[in-house]
Amino acid sequence: MNSADKKKLRAQAHSLKPVIMIGQFGLTAAVLAEIELALSSHELIKVKIRAEREDRKQISEKICIDTGATLVQTIGQIAIIYKLNPDK
Repeated sequence: MNSADKKKLRAQAHSLKPVIMIGQFGLTAAVLAEIELALSSHELIKVKIRAEREDRKQISEKICIDTGATLVQTIGQIAIIYKLNPDK
């Protein structure tokens, strides 16, 4: 994904609210399943990760690896994640 595509996705995500919130228990299998479901229906989602900076980075990378999605941007506790749905 090139920078122009990421710029468009950031603009689209600006008005979105976080769909998933990751709290004190971290990234569990149930949370990962919900992220997969949200990505399949919305393609572009925001995830709020309530953790320390290094933990947030690791969690967002793990989400992208496990779901096959692309990390568009992270700002503070918010990660913008995109995964193309070929059925749409």
